[in-house]
Amino acid sequence: MLHFPVLLEESIGFLVDNKSGSFLDCTFGRGGHSNSILNSISEKGKLTAFDKDPDAVQYANDSINDPRFKIIHKSFNEIDSIFQEKSLDGILFDLGTCSTHFDDKSRGFSFRDDGPLDMRFNFNTGRPVSEWINKASEKELIDILYKYGQEKNARSIAKAICSFRQESEIKTTSQLVDIIVSVSSKKFSKIHPATKSFQAFRIFINNELEELEEALEKSKKLIKIGGKIVVISFHSLEDSIVKNSFKTKIKAFPREIPINPIVTKEFDCIARKIRPSNIEIDRNKRSRSAIMRVFKKLP
Repeated sequence: MLHFPVLLEESIGFLVDNKSGSFLDCTFGRGGHSNSILNSISEKGKLTAFDKDPDAVQYANDSINDPRFKIIHKSFNEIDSIFQEKSLDGILFDLGTCSTHFDDKSRGFSFRDDGPLDMRFNFNTGRPVSEWINKASEKELIDILYKYGQEKNARSIAKAICSFRQESEIKTTSQLVDIIVSVSSKKFSKIHPATKSFQAFRIFINNELEELEEALEKSKKLIKIGGKIVVISFHSLEDSIVKNSFKTKIKAFPREIPINPIVTKEFDCIARKIRPSNIEIDRNKRSRSAIMRVFKKLP
C-alpha cells in the first residue's frame, strides 16, 4: 500500500509562514510532509528531518537530493542535540505509524500478516516484542494492555499469553493474534480483536509516549517567537499528552496570601482538533483517526 501523508495541505499551510526559515520534520517516514515543506520554502529555507527507523533514513538519502535538506538518524526526543533554543520557525510532529511498517510483514507491526513479532521502529537497538512478551509477568502484561491499549479484555489476554507460554514461546504475529482471538468476545466489533493489544505492545516497546512528552517539552524551547508547532496525533493517549503539554499554566496561592494566581501562557492554540476531510478518509482509511492541533509561540 502507498503511504499517504495525513492532513498534508492543512499542516504545511499552518507550518510554513517564513519561507526562508528553518523547519523540522520530527518523523520523516516516507517523506510526504518533508517534500511538501521543501516545495513550500525558498532557496534560503532549511529543513531537517528526524527518524529513528534505519529504513526511513536510507529512503531519505536515496530519494531526496536537495542542499536545503538534512536527515538525522535519531529519535525526536533528541532534537535538542542538534538545535539551539529559539532557532526554528516551524516544527512538525506526525505521530502516525508509517504505512510501510504495517505493509512489511518482516517488521512485525501488522496483525493481518504473519511475521516475526518485533515492532521496533529501530530494529538495530532495543528488544523485540517477542523477547519481552515471553518473560513478562501476567501483571506486567495486564498493566501494559490497560495503559497503552485501553484494552478492556486485558486480564483474559494476559492469562492466555501466560498459558500459551507454558507450551511454546510466542515468536510470530500470527501466534499472538490467535491467542488474543481465542479469548475475544464473540460480539460484533468494528475493529479487529488484536488492534488494541498490538497498539499497546508497540507503544511500550518503542517508549513512544515518554519520548513524545520529552520531545514536546524540548520543542517549546527550540521554536522562535511567532513560530508554530504542528502536531498530528492518532489516538487519545497521544492527543491527551499534546493538550496537556501546551496547557496554560496557573500558579495559585493559599487563601491567606492576597496574591492573584499567576497565569503563564507561552503558546496560543490557533487550530484545535482539525480532522481529515471525507475525501481524504475515502482515499486513505488510516487517516480517519487523525487529529491536528497547531500552537503558536507567544512573545
